[in-house]
Amino acid sequence: MNTSTSGVSSEASITPVVVRLKLSLLRNGLRQSAGRRAAYITSVVVVLLFAALQLLGLIALRGNAHAASVTVLLIAVMALGWAVMPLFFPSGDETLDPTRLVMLPLRPHPLVRALLLSSLVGIGPLFTLCLLVGSVISVAHGTAAYVTGVVAVPLALLVCVALARAVAAANIRLLSSRKGRDLAVLSGLVIAIGAQLVNFGAQRLGSAGGVSRLDPAADVLRWVPPGSAIGAVDSMSRGSYAMGVAQLVLSVAALVGLLALWSRHLTRLMTSPDGSTLQAGESAARERIPTGGLRRMLPPGRTGTVMERSLRYVWRDPKTKAAWVTSLAIGLIVPVFNALQGTGSIYFACFAAGMLGIQMYNQFGQDTSAFWMVAMTIASPHDAYVELRGRALALLVITLPYATLVTVLTTAMLDDWSKLPEVLGLSFALLGAMLATGAWSSARFPYSIPQEGYKNVAPGQAGLAWIAIFGGMVSAALLTAPVIAVTIWLNVTADGNRWSWLLLPLGAGYGALITAFGLRMAAPRTARRLPEILAAVSKG
Repeated sequence: MNTSTSGVSSEASITPVVVRLKLSLLRNGLRQSAGRRAAYITSVVVVLLFAALQLLGLIALRGNAHAASVTVLLIAVMALGWAVMPLFFPSGDETLDPTRLVMLPLRPHPLVRALLLSSLVGIGPLFTLCLLVGSVISVAHGTAAYVTGVVAVPLALLVCVALARAVAAANIRLLSSRKGRDLAVLSGLVIAIGAQLVNFGAQRLGSAGGVSRLDPAADVLRWVPPGSAIGAVDSMSRGSYAMGVAQLVLSVAALVGLLALWSRHLTRLMTSPDGSTLQAGESAARERIPTGGLRRMLPPGRTGTVMERSLRYVWRDPKTKAAWVTSLAIGLIVPVFNALQGTGSIYFACFAAGMLGIQMYNQFGQDTSAFWMVAMTIASPHDAYVELRGRALALLVITLPYATLVTVLTTAMLDDWSKLPEVLGLSFALLGAMLATGAWSSARFPYSIPQEGYKNVAPGQAGLAWIAIFGGMVSAALLTAPVIAVTIWLNVTADGNRWSWLLLPLGAGYGALITAFGLRMAAPRTARRLPEILAAVSKG
């Protein structure tokens, strides 16, 4: 057989093979369980519905003086999402990892072409396509603009996909390592901050100036691919043909540059050794946490041991760290952003205690299958009580100073210092109620947290998670009702402000009592249900 002919034919056939591989991965993933199929179909329906609404909204912008500014900014934000997606969700698409193909006799250039086309299969590209089509329709006027739009839509889509692939290939060694997966912890923080920034920006746009405030930013981004592709359509509509051609050429150049960068990283990945695990022993020694000082500050006996273990989980376990980072970020962002907008209330500071109190729920599920080592040490309700108490105290080490800091910061921003004692009292009472209900819920409704991927609940246990978290939060609100009632009574009483300072010791004392009561109630149930808890948290 002619070797050169064989090589050419194999390169020519690699694209359909990789596309079929992508479809097979998707099909086999859906065959794993009915729950996974239902979740995928539901997500497809929701995304398509949202895409259709976005498409109709963009079409409705047609003829608006600021349609080009809105569409250019929308495509720029969408491209940013494509760029950061591989960093925050590296396991969301198994074909994002080219190291799985390094042992195959494949050349980088045909592989780039095949992976680029296979990347167009999925919900994300379909959603992006709908936005691009709607953007072109909203700004296109005239034959030249529509012809440009026919080129601009696939060009912008390929730029987005190539951008995601280039970022993934550049960082795949880090993202595929266990330590590198900690980058996903930032996703909760970025999403939380991004949502509040979008909300803040939308309110500012509606308050003064309207959409015209977007024009300066859009004037810059219309020259940044893939926004330049939509900018080219708008330029053609206004008769600026030279500018439109330049913007289109800029998008083409960006696509060529991204493909070249992607090919370069693929070549390096397929020809160089993986150094991510070299000198693992030395790396582990460098990353070891110096906990000697921390251990000396903790109580002696089992309580201190449990606290140290829980704090280690917060620092080392990616899933636990992600939950804590998200809660810390949202607990600060909600009151601070509302205060910045001038529409906030000092009582929003209680959000910090509420968000961190959620971490008490499903305590044993955080241990996953390693819970059997803890279960071996629990022989009586007293052992279970000490275990739960240590976990609650570890949570308080972070939560108490953090809730106090957020409350003081919100008070300073609103300049309402007279309310500080009662808001702190409410925060402490709410935190105590959530610790109490969280301990009981951990014993009554435990569920497993998968270690791989980004699911926080094992298949078939979503109902338990909803009951545990939302049922516990409702119960915590009811338990906090006495302190809330006293707060309302003091605020409506004529001379209530003179005694509002009493709410601080009242809330702190009530929170401590309700926490102790909840731990006492949860301990016997935990001791009795150890086999059921172990079976539940070891799933998945």
